[in-house]
Amino acid sequence: MKLQQLRYIWEVARHDLNVSATAQALYTSQPGISKQIRMLEDELGVEVFARSGKHLTHVTPAGEAILRIAGEILQQTESIKRVAQEFRDETKGDLSIATTHTQARYALPPVIREFRQRYPKVSLHLHQGSPPQIAKLAASGEVDFAIVTEAMEHFDELVMLPCYHWNRCVLVRPDHPLAKQKKPLTVYDLGPHPLITYTFGFTGRSKLDQAFAAHGIRPNVVLTAVDADVIKTYVRLGLGIGIVANMAFDESTDPDLVALDAGHLFESSTTRIGFRKGTFLRGFMYDFLEAFAPHLTRDQVDAAIKAPNREEREALFEGIELPIR
Repeated sequence: MKLQQLRYIWEVARHDLNVSATAQALYTSQPGISKQIRMLEDELGVEVFARSGKHLTHVTPAGEAILRIAGEILQQTESIKRVAQEFRDETKGDLSIATTHTQARYALPPVIREFRQRYPKVSLHLHQGSPPQIAKLAASGEVDFAIVTEAMEHFDELVMLPCYHWNRCVLVRPDHPLAKQKKPLTVYDLGPHPLITYTFGFTGRSKLDQAFAAHGIRPNVVLTAVDADVIKTYVRLGLGIGIVANMAFDESTDPDLVALDAGHLFESSTTRIGFRKGTFLRGFMYDFLEAFAPHLTRDQVDAAIKAPNREEREALFEGIELPIR
């Protein structure tokens, strides 16, 4: 059994059993990958992948168990490389982050600017996607950190750490009736208006849906997007009123919009940062965590890593007042 063979079966599974795409991603030949997989299966005496002719159709039950262990082995080999690199040069390396547009556009820029000034020899890579996509990237080891708000059920394989709370605002044009309203907004005020907000599963959307449902209101959502800037564009066009994260509104860049406080209408959301269990965190990775969320000191992160489950991990932060953005 060779490490290369384990990498091949792992990558084939990750590329939806497309051997051609796997070969292209690994800069090798398709026949070479197929041959190595067959050799591994012959050695083990079981099939990792079921076949129809020359095509792989699905992962076998034995293959699922083998792939889980292969993933752990490959992760440990990456950790060994990181240990060596940390001792060779603790200021040089790569850091990849998967997150949503809102985090990448509004929360991360000052953190990344500060981090780059401190670690100019660390290359940063940002990947944007939906929470399930982000979870998959982090769980497979393709990225180091995942930063998300929603869909915690997708992140069981990760150590997820709370960073900050945030809530929402309602965006309208200055000539909109709600812009002239003096009393605080209610959910009933929003009900009659066409709404433009996040796609379900993105940036706290479930809290919004829950608030309307609790009042028996079916919101008139006319357009959804994953990008707050897209939402603002269509609010400007008069298509409806927007509901976005507070951090997505800036008076200096959005002077043609009016932001109405909606924090009292919706339960606040919590943004978390996470990494795969068993990951070796290099020094600059600890520093990035603390730069993004100052309460995530090395000691606090190490304690969270040692916690046996999510409940005990969350308990470590019960006495910490998270910032609000």
